[in-house]
Amino acid sequence: MRRLVPIAILIAVLDQLSKLAILHTVDPNYPVVVIPGFFRLVNWGNSGAAWGLFHDSNMVLAIISIATLIGLFVFRKSFQIHRPSCQIAFGLIAGGILGNVTDRFRYGHVVDFLDFYVKSYHWPAFNIADSAICVGVGIYMVVTTFRPEPAAG
Repeated sequence: MRRLVPIAILIAVLDQLSKLAILHTVDPNYPVVVIPGFFRLVNWGNSGAAWGLFHDSNMVLAIISIATLIGLFVFRKSFQIHRPSCQIAFGLIAGGILGNVTDRFRYGHVVDFLDFYVKSYHWPAFNIADSAICVGVGIYMVVTTFRPEPAAG
């Protein structure tokens, strides 16, 4: 557990700082093109989940997020949390959840600002918290699939 908490705090703080910077520098109506035809910074509020799912379900998603954090804590031993790689994975996941749930209570939506696109095809805008969650889930899946713990016996 000694890696999980510092990583979670670091991710949540970086996420909140990046969102504050975006809220103070990027007008929601005027995205900032960083790489023409590929990447821009936006200031979009998302009251749902990725890909427009559960639009205007901010409070329900906040409750699900908090329940997920509680579940991760309660069932931590079954997630092989004693393994350093799993601590890193769950630190990323917990920090990402904390970052986004903070937005849901603070702003009434999640602040998304990273917008990748090619011509008119856009990946859903996202943020540091979203990235941390995805990377954490990916690490956990790889570690537990390709380096499973030996069965007790």
